[in-house]
Amino acid sequence: MRVDEFDFDLPEELIALRPAVPRDAARLLVVREDGAREHRMLRDLPELLRAGDVMVANDSKVVPARLDGRRIARNPEHGGAKIEFLLHKQISATHFRAFARPAKRLRPGDRVVLGTSLRGQIAAREGGEVEIFLDIKNAEIDAVLEAEGEMPLPPYIAGRRKPDERDRMDYQTVYARRPGSVAAPTAGLHFTPELIMRLAGKGVALLQVTLHVGTGTFLPVSAEDTEDHHMHGEWAELRAETADRLNRTPDSGGRIVAIGSTALRTLETASDDAGRIRPYSGETALFITPGYRFKAVDVLLTNFHLPRSTLFMLVSAFAGTETMKAAYSEAISMRYRFYSYGDACLLFRTARNR
Repeated sequence: MRVDEFDFDLPEELIALRPAVPRDAARLLVVREDGAREHRMLRDLPELLRAGDVMVANDSKVVPARLDGRRIARNPEHGGAKIEFLLHKQISATHFRAFARPAKRLRPGDRVVLGTSLRGQIAAREGGEVEIFLDIKNAEIDAVLEAEGEMPLPPYIAGRRKPDERDRMDYQTVYARRPGSVAAPTAGLHFTPELIMRLAGKGVALLQVTLHVGTGTFLPVSAEDTEDHHMHGEWAELRAETADRLNRTPDSGGRIVAIGSTALRTLETASDDAGRIRPYSGETALFITPGYRFKAVDVLLTNFHLPRSTLFMLVSAFAGTETMKAAYSEAISMRYRFYSYGDACLLFRTARNR
């Protein structure tokens, strides 16, 4: 499938640089099974779901994993090169993969400092990515990141303003509890404790899965054909008690509502061909494009995504490519806010995917 089928023009001024305040004041474009659209607010979600529905959210917590650093010069008389590091994947207690900028100044064997005190050695480099072994233990690494790290805002925000203290709260869901992501599961950013309580009062349950979001999730696809695109693997977990509760949901007429594409990908990874959800723990590189047969998820809450991205392909698979192109065109004409801090869609799965 050609990637340019998922392209569209987006005015730069519609890219949100800050979230709505309060969180549930964001706008919500509702797309029904037949493609019909209506314009609501996130705070209307209890009116759009029904008793017995079960929402599934990703409880991964974003780590402030971007640090300024430097290469330690081999000759003490020379100053070390300044390098920015983004620790995006932990391999072991002290072994990390990181994006480095500029990476060309690094080579295997180089000693580096991240922040003021994290010292380590470059083990390998490929393109803009490096592998680093750090000298100190996990708890100390976490402490340095919390004290000195910046939230890893997406480049379409970070390129226009510097991350600040407000982002430490804004770029984190209210239910985040398991550190490991370098990008937020952004659909969840719209939830407040009050909205969750109102949904519970309606009879809509909230369950949690975990998928530690990597940077590859939000990147445009550079290949010309989807067959040539390689998805980055991300660690996901769905616990046995969660699987049991979800498998019982359709028996009472309830629907499974994924809060974001990461929750959806976890659920679909954990589901067998008969639609039964199994406990799961491991990597997933599930790449969903039109033609995919959904096994578990009935409703999807998700933000507005980048042109040519795997996420726009996913929503096109869920609700129909032409339906989503029309919905995005209408959203642009009505000045909806796009991307991580922007507004959202509530999508009901197209009938042909059932």
